[in-house]
Amino acid sequence: MDRENTDGPVIRHADASDWPGVVGIDSLAASGDDARRASIRRWCEQGSVLLAEDAAGPLGYGVLEYTFFEQGFIPLVMVAPSARRQGVGVRLLKAAEAACATPKLFTSTNVSNHPMQLLLRRVGWKPVGLLDGLDEGDPELFYLCPGACPRRRAEAAGQAARRATDLSRASATPSLRCPTTASTSTRPMRRGPPVPWRTWPPGP
Repeated sequence: MDRENTDGPVIRHADASDWPGVVGIDSLAASGDDARRASIRRWCEQGSVLLAEDAAGPLGYGVLEYTFFEQGFIPLVMVAPSARRQGVGVRLLKAAEAACATPKLFTSTNVSNHPMQLLLRRVGWKPVGLLDGLDEGDPELFYLCPGACPRRRAEAAGQAARRATDLSRASATPSLRCPTTASTSTRPMRRGPPVPWRTWPPGP
């Protein structure tokens, strides 16, 4: 996905050259936080940033990664103060949903972050869990996108159904048993043409 939405801001994948512009709309990075600046540069170089922009420049961005149990995860959505309450956050979440390559897509936010929770509920995301211990006194609330990558979900369901069918067929197939009792011999199997059945030990 290179571009999303012709009516309003354009959503595209940022590249390595975009990171200074992304820093400019990130309040933490713009205030001089070196760790956030380094993260933004790395995300842009990795192609993980979805950038919302118009003719005047960047409006917001979201990060889409696959580090959460090998599922899609959005660790950050940021909208420039001048572009808030204009639907930019909704467009970024929808773009991430469309771009996600795994059956499930998650994100999280602090319990105290009511604007983000409102945004997630607005686009249909469902709360699925609460984690204490990340930020003291402010638990992390996890959300699941209900519509992420329906094709991938269908493929995963189909694979599970095929595995169940294969197991069912295997259990229904009668096994071929040797007419004699099990042997404890460790000698290798004889190769070559079959020999007539004989009793052992041979008679006198």
